[in-house]
Amino acid sequence: MFTPSDLQQLKDKGILVAQAEGQLTSFAQGFPYLKIKRAASIGEGLIQLTEAEINIAIEIWEHYLQKTHKVQKFVPASGAASRMFKDLFEFMNGKYEIPTTPFEKHFFDNISHFAFFADLNAMCLLNEQLNVEQLLNNGYYKKIVSNLLDEKGLSYGTLPKGLLKFHNYPHDNRTPFLEHLVEGALYATSNNVSTIHFTVSTEHRDLFESHLAESLAEYQKRFGIQFDITFSEQKPSTDTIAADTNNQPFRTTDGKLLFRPGGHGALIENLNDLDADIVFIKNIDNVVPDRLKNTTIIYKKVIAGLLVSLQQQTFAYLKELENPSISDAKLLIIAQFCAKRLNNYHPEQKHLSREELIAYLHNKLNRPIRVCGMVKNEGEPGGGPFLTENADGTVSPQILESSQIEDKMMIAKSTHFNPVDLVCAVKNYKGEKFHLPDYVDKQTGFISLKSKDGKELKALELPGLWNGAMSDWNTIFVEVPIETFNPVKNVNDLLREQHQGM
Repeated sequence: MFTPSDLQQLKDKGILVAQAEGQLTSFAQGFPYLKIKRAASIGEGLIQLTEAEINIAIEIWEHYLQKTHKVQKFVPASGAASRMFKDLFEFMNGKYEIPTTPFEKHFFDNISHFAFFADLNAMCLLNEQLNVEQLLNNGYYKKIVSNLLDEKGLSYGTLPKGLLKFHNYPHDNRTPFLEHLVEGALYATSNNVSTIHFTVSTEHRDLFESHLAESLAEYQKRFGIQFDITFSEQKPSTDTIAADTNNQPFRTTDGKLLFRPGGHGALIENLNDLDADIVFIKNIDNVVPDRLKNTTIIYKKVIAGLLVSLQQQTFAYLKELENPSISDAKLLIIAQFCAKRLNNYHPEQKHLSREELIAYLHNKLNRPIRVCGMVKNEGEPGGGPFLTENADGTVSPQILESSQIEDKMMIAKSTHFNPVDLVCAVKNYKGEKFHLPDYVDKQTGFISLKSKDGKELKALELPGLWNGAMSDWNTIFVEVPIETFNPVKNVNDLLREQHQGM
């Protein structure tokens, strides 16, 4: 199947032949739907904390930060902002000159309210010798869009979201990148250091590093802490081979194999490279101005405190399981913790021998742990919380996308969804790092149809970072307020009340 030239391509990328062959098999066979027992809901796999429990969790987290633990934020930030401006690209390339759609009219009617307005105004003066207001009065709408999106202007059409100005402040209109620094200072600072890792694309890394260099000293002074900011890129070895419509390797016009980025699931490798005890994961565009940060800060501390308390109890039980003479009564207590607090159900548990029960409990407890914030489903896109059946017959919580669910009626039963609000414990009870790729469900993934050089192809995304890539983790779902979820999917989202003002 593979020529000597193909083998060299694979070697250069660090992709094993068996990996590529396995991916081609996935194109041919597809991915099985997951066996769903039911949607998680309050009291059924989803926790709704009381005010007292919230206060306790915050206290636990603040106490944890005073110890010598390493806490880190992990922010996937490599996505280009081009999809944010899809409607504006269509307007700029369309045959009409005047804003026509409600989206276009809303954008131009409120253009002065965007945090990037001053930069856009200056760019229009430079390139057109007219400011934005004058261009509007003369009907030169497309020139305004061109100065926003094109390379001759602000290049917002090709920059990553993390480097666009989102929020207005009196002295420094902020990008999402800077908002994440502020968040890190407020809930993820340990030993006077806020450690944040951004995954970026190769072509934008220099821009991120320059942006950091311009602001680092000011933000360290403002918060009286040190920032430890690092960057990484998606590894070439996580690219996936493309297939033609016959599920054979897709070849470019020069006969070479075509590889495509493996999606955010590839970032499990980047996450695995971090040296931290606790890691927060949050998308780059889910940020708010300072006036609305309080709810976010509170609930980041809440889910982190809950994680720490569960981890401490898990570690204590794992140490007890090492005792050969552990009592049957204690085994029952540990089994109840495993089922009630970690939502791992074994339908045949009562039929297990003592030795089998000990092995089962040790296997289930000695895994990475994540607590996932879940918001009430109000129609926003996102993976939902479900209780699913595993290959070994046990039942555990999973975050699932609609493409993983055969019975679409089940989606309607999901009362909550995941806004990518996770906090993860990635070391075991002996202080050793888990090797996170070992906990990926390789039987999950996503196949989509694309095109290249006018020919159809099949593209494969690896198991999603918070879906199949964390399938074999201990997972706890916690309800958090909808106010903690404020994504920016299109440019007009920045005109929402949540992204306006200071």
